[in-house]
Amino acid sequence: MNPCVCAVIPALDEEEAIGQVVRRIPRSLVREILVVDNGSRDRTAERAVQAGARVVSEPEPGYGRACRAGVAALPADCDVVVFLDGDGSDCPEHIEDLVRPIATGTHDFVIGSRIRGRRQNGSMNLSQLIAGRAAGMLLRISYGARYTDMCPLRAIRVDMLNRLRMQEQTYGWNLEMQMRAARHRLRILEIPVGHRRRVGGVSKVSGTIRGTLRASAHIAATFARVIGDRS
Repeated sequence: MNPCVCAVIPALDEEEAIGQVVRRIPRSLVREILVVDNGSRDRTAERAVQAGARVVSEPEPGYGRACRAGVAALPADCDVVVFLDGDGSDCPEHIEDLVRPIATGTHDFVIGSRIRGRRQNGSMNLSQLIAGRAAGMLLRISYGARYTDMCPLRAIRVDMLNRLRMQEQTYGWNLEMQMRAARHRLRILEIPVGHRRRVGGVSKVSGTIRGTLRASAHIAATFARVIGDRS
């Protein structure tokens, strides 16, 4: 199988990083890169276009909303979609490792684990490490799934993603995907991936106490909603 692979990158005020993120994605493997501008007030969209990406505009705030906009804009023949963040912290050199098990037909959903991989000092704070472990424990109890992280760097078959009927608009998007993938019994693989400090700007999740608390609340609400939703 030689799948059509596309990448979706939600981005909000990432002009310092987005160009190099796009340029580091292996174009021999990824046909199209979609950067979803989630209401940026800087030159994120301009820098993304200069680097070779197609920009999709989603002015309404929300990480999950941006991811959904990117999925909706995928070309009709796209087989596999890769998600990664636009701040330079994810490592695009792992995309081939994520896509390979899907291309060979052994798995439907491959997610990176920063916990199991090599992390640059300061790339993750304690709350992120704890959240990943806690989510992994809850999902193992609930579904028998073995996750150690909610890493944004992931790849999934588009037809399987459509089956999941994703609803989350916020930072709970990644957790919802993992929960629904386990519930629908997708063939899931977690692989170690590297992680770097963000290139510039301030993290919307871990950059401030307020951001951390808000993201944590969204993730907790997502877990409660999805665990009670049997669709």
